[in-house]
Amino acid sequence: MANPVNHPQRFALNYELHARPPEALNIPEQASYLALATDPSNRQAEYESIVALCTRYGVAAPAPDVNHFQADLGTFRVKWERRTECNSFTFFRQGPFDDPFAQPVIGSVPQDWLASLPGQVLVAAHVALRTAAKKATTSEELALFFEGNPLVGSRVGDGVASVRADFRIHADGFSRFLIEDVSLTQRQAGRMVQRLTELETYLMRALLTLPLARATLPVLFDADQQLGTLISEMVTVTSEDEPALLDRLTRLAALVENTISSTLGRICAARAYQEMVERRIVELREVRVEGLSTLREFVERRLMPAMNTCETVARLQDSLSERISRATELLRTRVDIALQRQNQALLSTAARRARLQLRLQETVEGLSVAAVSYYVVGLIGYAAKAVKAAGVAVDTEIVTGIAIPIVVVIAALGVRHIRRVVQRAVW
Repeated sequence: MANPVNHPQRFALNYELHARPPEALNIPEQASYLALATDPSNRQAEYESIVALCTRYGVAAPAPDVNHFQADLGTFRVKWERRTECNSFTFFRQGPFDDPFAQPVIGSVPQDWLASLPGQVLVAAHVALRTAAKKATTSEELALFFEGNPLVGSRVGDGVASVRADFRIHADGFSRFLIEDVSLTQRQAGRMVQRLTELETYLMRALLTLPLARATLPVLFDADQQLGTLISEMVTVTSEDEPALLDRLTRLAALVENTISSTLGRICAARAYQEMVERRIVELREVRVEGLSTLREFVERRLMPAMNTCETVARLQDSLSERISRATELLRTRVDIALQRQNQALLSTAARRARLQLRLQETVEGLSVAAVSYYVVGLIGYAAKAVKAAGVAVDTEIVTGIAIPIVVVIAALGVRHIRRVVQRAVW
């Protein structure tokens, strides 16, 4: 069958529709999850790490261009996912257990391989799934699995399971989630693990912006005070000091723009991760358990103040940038007006000087014509006298009188010609 030519992105986009499917889990099940913060320069090292693990267990490695891979390595199963800003591994092991976190799956993973992984650990979590006991387990009994820490939790999936967590990093460097199954399917169990681990990952990615926001706030508060001082000075500043004040405003604008450029990307990322956290919580479909805070309540109590700090930084940056822009425009207008006045004064002075110079030049030219004419007429008079002395009948006074207008005209024309030649040479 002859079909039209496929769009070059058709198959890649179709692959994205089915990317990162949840693992089908047979309860009881344990999982250990690692999310490592990386950068684009580590992509090859990330790929080489999963290839090395597959090679060690004699399993076919994924293709270099894939971003998701699952494999059964015998003693455990591995799920590898590569995202824009992190690289994650989830290790699964099926089988019964008494203490959900006493012997985590991560203990079965080669330790030398774990130590060689590129990037820095951002999230590490153990997840245990077991069948809910017929007799309800009390929160105090469950807290023993979390070293006595206060728990948060709820019934999830509209009651098909319950979740307990403390969102604390324990001595082994991992946080803990306990899922008790009521009527989960295998795929639902896999999705539950995926949502919980992604929830903590996106929560941490959003919170990464908080230290940057906290460090930026004092800089912005100081810039706000400086701007207030500069605006106050604008009321009384003299025209001579306006350029210096404009320079200070420009430097302050550069400082604020620098903070914007250094934080904008992270704040935008935090907003995106906040939305992803919200989606994961909605997907859990929580039902409150009496005496416990829900995951939503816990996350909102911790995340919202952090996001409010980030939003405060963004709003303060926008406000400062706008106020500095208005103040700079106002002061620049005043400086421009002062410069225009100075330029007009300079032009007026230059015009007066030009007129004086022209008059002086015309005077000099007139004197030059008179002087040249005087000497030339004198020479003609001497010549006429010499001719008369030689015996030629010549009236020297008539010759001199006739020569005067002719010499004056020729001298004037000559001076004018010289002036034009000089002007053409200059211009």
